[in-house]
Amino acid sequence: MVKDLFERIQNNKGPLGRWASQAEGYFVFPKLEGELGPRMQFGGENILNWSLNDYLGLANHPEVRQADTDAAIQFGAAYPMGARMMSGHTKYHEQLEQELAAFVMKESAYLLNFGYQGMVSIIDALVTKNDIIVYDVDSHACIIDGVRLHMGKRFTYKHNDLESMEKNLQRATKMAETTGGGILFITEGVFGMRGQQGKLKEIVAMKQKYNFRLLVDDAHGFGTLGKTGAGAGEEQGIQDDIDVYFSTFAKSMANIGAFVAADKDVIDYLKYNLRSQMFAKALPMIQTIGSLKRLELLRNHPELKDKLWDNVNALQNGLREKGFNIGDTNTCITPVYLEGSIPEAMIMVNDLRENYGIFLSIVVYPVIPKGIILLRMIPTASHSIDDINETLVAFEAIREKLVNGTYKEIAARTKVDLDA
Repeated sequence: MVKDLFERIQNNKGPLGRWASQAEGYFVFPKLEGELGPRMQFGGENILNWSLNDYLGLANHPEVRQADTDAAIQFGAAYPMGARMMSGHTKYHEQLEQELAAFVMKESAYLLNFGYQGMVSIIDALVTKNDIIVYDVDSHACIIDGVRLHMGKRFTYKHNDLESMEKNLQRATKMAETTGGGILFITEGVFGMRGQQGKLKEIVAMKQKYNFRLLVDDAHGFGTLGKTGAGAGEEQGIQDDIDVYFSTFAKSMANIGAFVAADKDVIDYLKYNLRSQMFAKALPMIQTIGSLKRLELLRNHPELKDKLWDNVNALQNGLREKGFNIGDTNTCITPVYLEGSIPEAMIMVNDLRENYGIFLSIVVYPVIPKGIILLRMIPTASHSIDDINETLVAFEAIREKLVNGTYKEIAARTKVDLDA
């Protein structure tokens, strides 16, 4: 007898979905309201927000808002209609690609509608079943899902571990010699959970020994790292050695869309083989023209990045001085690691939001090991020193409650039971 397809879905909601009845609407799928920025509304109350990737504060920049508005008035939300190969191509798309390529110091670039689907499709297009993929075990889900499409062999290496990288490159080389294929090495410029830069300089040095091409997802590095903001490659002095550079508009550009940049022959190939773009409607004009304005501000106003880093340094130094463990982040992403269970984490975040007016992202098992609570903060150029000081005071208070067992007692009384 054939089993009902939905039986599994009804009986097993997945590692995160199993918490939906306790978490949805508050810990996950929360509703933040009001203008985007450090101060928003949550549950009808004003909160200090550390959960937006609006690094440079462009989301509500007056010139950005005006550019978006003007594009909407002139073109509406539908223009252009159709995929770019058929009827959705414009001079504005070309202009944005040319300016992006120049900014990240590559010959050519190609626009993508979304970062996630773009990365999945890039990986799919770059490799055949004879090729080998080597990638970081802590890669973002878009990379993992792109690798899943690969019909050939793939190897993961321990996160940012040079010895593991080389070991897997040796395995990949041996395999590629058998299949007659090549090797695609994938890493991130900035790892979004822990805030570490990928070891791009060391990876590039391995090219002298192993024959591979390097794909870098620099979603969190673009606009925040490097002298001009061109990202982790510029920061580490190896931008020319990145074969395929990818970033999204969803972080520093505060917009929808993404792009991939490389030598012209690679981009020309992707334009005609990137299925997520070939069979998708072109990026709307609001996002395209809006991104031109954002890129202009990013290029011409380095003080935005300077202000961002003033806030990053103030927040991270303040946390370290107060004895908090923020790992080895060397980027804007600011993780705070605490020890505790999932019920304690839920009570603690509730306390932060309801009694201290602070909203941030919480990460627990199965994303990170059991017994660890990760509070992830994204400082932006829009935050103030007062925001930072307020947060440091609140963090000292919640740490004390975690250590002295207050949250554990509350969790027991309220019967928070998540098998943790």
